[in-house]
Amino acid sequence: MPLIPYKHKTQYYETDTMKIVHHSNYVRWIEEARVDMLEQMGVGYDVMEKAGVLSPVLSVRCEYKAMTRFPETVVISVRLVRYTGVKFEIEYEIRGERGDLRTLCSSSHCFIDESGKPISLRRKFPEWDKIFLSYAEKGRD
Repeated sequence: MPLIPYKHKTQYYETDTMKIVHHSNYVRWIEEARVDMLEQMGVGYDVMEKAGVLSPVLSVRCEYKAMTRFPETVVISVRLVRYTGVKFEIEYEIRGERGDLRTLCSSSHCFIDESGKPISLRRKFPEWDKIFLSYAEKGRD
C-alpha cells in the first residue's frame, strides 16, 4: 500500500521575527512524518514499544531550498530508502501545497531492545521485517 504524504499546518510559534519558520522545526516535522509513516505501515512506535523495541535516531540531515511562512501547510513525502534488518534510512521531501520544494531531509535509525542492545527484526520479528522490506523496495522506485 503506498504511503500517504503527511501534512503539517505551520504554527505561529514555529516562526522567527520575520514570520519565517525557524529551521529547527523541520526536524520536528520529519519526526511527525516518520511516526505517521510507521503507523501507516502497521508498525507504529506504540506497537514496537509494547514488544520492547525502541528505534532511536542515528542521524538527521536537512537541506533548505526555500522558506516556509506562517500559516502555510506543507506536504511531507516519505520514502524508506534503505533497510538492513537492524537499521533503516528515510528520505523526506517537504513541499508547499502547490508543489514547490522547500526542504530535502534524511534520517537514519536503528532497532534496539530496552537495554540498548541492537536487535535484528529479521530474527526477532520476521513479520515486521517483511513489512519493512516491502516498503524499502517501493522506496527505490
